[in-house]
Amino acid sequence: MSESSESGMGPAGFLRWLYPYLRAYRWQCALILLISLLEMSFNALVPMTFRELIDYALPHRDARALFWMIVALGVGLLIVALSGLARDYFYAQVSSSVLSDIRRRLYQHLQFLSMDFYARSQTGDLLARFSTDLAAIEQSLILTIPWGLVPGLDVALSCVLLFWLNWKLALVAMLIWPLCLTGPRFFAPRASRASYFRKQEEARTATLIQENILAQCTVKAFGLEGLSLERFGQQNTELLKVSSRLSFLTAMMERSAGVGILVLQVLIISVGAFMVFRGRLTIGTLAAFQAIFINLSYGLYNVAQYVPQMIQAGGGMSRIEELLGQLPKITDGPGAAVQPPFQSQVEFRNVSFSYTGNEIHLHDVNITIPRGSSVAFVGPSGSGKTTLLNMLMRFYDVAGGALLVDGHDVRSVTTTSLRAQFGVVFQDSFLFNVSLRENIRLGRPDATNADVEVAARAAEIHDFILTLPEKYDTLTGERGGRLSGGQRQRMALARALLRNPPILLLDEATSALDGATESAINATLSRVARNCTMISVTHRLASAVAADCIYVLEKGQIVEEGRHHELLGQGGVYARMWQKQNGFVMQPQHERVHVEPAWLRRTVPLLAALDEELLSEISGAFVTEVFPKGRHVVYQGDPGDKFFIVVRGTVEVIREEAPGSERRLAVLQDGDYFGEVALLQNTTRNASVRTLTAAVFLCLQRGQFLGLIDRVPALREQMIEAIRAREQTPGAKSATSQQSLSV
Repeated sequence: MSESSESGMGPAGFLRWLYPYLRAYRWQCALILLISLLEMSFNALVPMTFRELIDYALPHRDARALFWMIVALGVGLLIVALSGLARDYFYAQVSSSVLSDIRRRLYQHLQFLSMDFYARSQTGDLLARFSTDLAAIEQSLILTIPWGLVPGLDVALSCVLLFWLNWKLALVAMLIWPLCLTGPRFFAPRASRASYFRKQEEARTATLIQENILAQCTVKAFGLEGLSLERFGQQNTELLKVSSRLSFLTAMMERSAGVGILVLQVLIISVGAFMVFRGRLTIGTLAAFQAIFINLSYGLYNVAQYVPQMIQAGGGMSRIEELLGQLPKITDGPGAAVQPPFQSQVEFRNVSFSYTGNEIHLHDVNITIPRGSSVAFVGPSGSGKTTLLNMLMRFYDVAGGALLVDGHDVRSVTTTSLRAQFGVVFQDSFLFNVSLRENIRLGRPDATNADVEVAARAAEIHDFILTLPEKYDTLTGERGGRLSGGQRQRMALARALLRNPPILLLDEATSALDGATESAINATLSRVARNCTMISVTHRLASAVAADCIYVLEKGQIVEEGRHHELLGQGGVYARMWQKQNGFVMQPQHERVHVEPAWLRRTVPLLAALDEELLSEISGAFVTEVFPKGRHVVYQGDPGDKFFIVVRGTVEVIREEAPGSERRLAVLQDGDYFGEVALLQNTTRNASVRTLTAAVFLCLQRGQFLGLIDRVPALREQMIEAIRAREQTPGAKSATSQQSLSV
């Protein structure tokens, strides 16, 4: 973040930033200025009549002069009132249009920022730019006319009239400038910084509130209300501190100006009275002078009160400018061509990539995918599977090598024409809170209703839609909440198929579904894939069995490739993953999962030496537990009294290293396990485990395990010694076992 943004944007900077937006409405602004000048003239005319009334009309009892003065004031009042209505109307249009333009520019800018920006940004912070930051600018614009423009013009004309009435007394009156402006000049920079920091804290508070609302299921299930209140209390205290500082600084700006005005009013009356007493000034002139000076004083005071509002708006404007200053990393190059319809092949040629610039996530990947083929990328979490799809869709650009579609480097064609080649189904496909028809139509906005129904039939969701009371006009709810996981994925598939894409991309499209739903959707995908090239990413090997070619990634490199039976025969990474994921018998809806004793023997080293009878009893002691997405399975510091096997789903292992600061240690998926040492030793969890998708676990309590193995004398001590030996062996620690993480 730049120094200028950290210090906020002062009033002058705010006006400079706003000028281009106002320039688009220059004719309306010119009319507003003209009417404001008219009002300013009338405001000056009223005090000037005091001199004529007191020195001439009233002493000479000139009824005619008195009549015309009153008429002139009445007519002027009527003209100013009517023209003021017109000015308010035009200004309401201009200010609303300026806010609309800023809001549209912000929203438009967000559409073109690259995925790396969203990966490092917080939703609450982005929403705050549209809410609190824009609200501060809106409030400043609303007050511009009554608290800024008109008082500012009054001040300028009042200074001229004071010198015209009596230049000597006017020189005394000009002391108002240093007395009124010194304080605001001193406090304004500090208030600007305080305003910016308050906007930052407001954004953090909004993010915390949003997170809490989305996590209410977890909060209530684990009794986290107290912890949530504590975290909010800490953040609220930080917001209180910066808000109090800003309020105090703005109050000091206003008070310093007000004190200066009061001092000058007393001084003007004193000096003016002395001049009248000496015969150097008429009473009428003094009355007019005092009235104009009061007008000047109120004008300055209003401007002084408006400056803090501009400072707060400047703080919001700094954050908006900060966002607008973000540049997309993925842009169309000069002379970028239109990608022709897909004809022959996709090629990854010596592709390398790093998200951070330090750690390599893909290294020297060479893959050719012919048109009409079906390929799958599989491998452990973090191996680079999804990164390949991100490269292909040009969410990110390759760091080395080239990615070619029909021989065209994806960096040499427009992103719009490139992405038009793809239909995409993500793991967590987003559905908007509009009708089912409109959600599908997003795949091709110009599609007819008949086209939408054809796509729904292909995705095998049409019959279900017809059972709904409002059929295709049914609203999906927020994020598709009225539909099941399988129905949401079929909707996403229909949306992708509506594009009639030559290439269908599947990013863990079925991994969050139960086994029966996964099998049904895989069958649907097999049918629709006959008409296109299908590229899928999955950690669920069951979804890759039918692929023409399976590419196995490990640490960003292709380590194996071939068909399912070929890879099993090689006995490598794929075969080990297959063995790890296959050894569970699931009943419908995951009500009960059984783990085969043979799986325990080959997968969990701690249990490998147990005899068949004991291993079979241990297998029957496991209990099935199901957790929704975003739920903590264990917390750091909890007693380590259970051993967990991830039967299905994805979880993350995280460690809190400081209050509010988490670090991800590992991602576990189907067949991984944790808490091995908890079966033998009374330890505490040194990390938390949280679900990234809905997940199914098998759990074994320490008490049950010890009750079984205690039947065999010395077996428990032998197992503890085996764990100690592995811990002391270099390279023996695993990110997925209790040996490295006491979770």
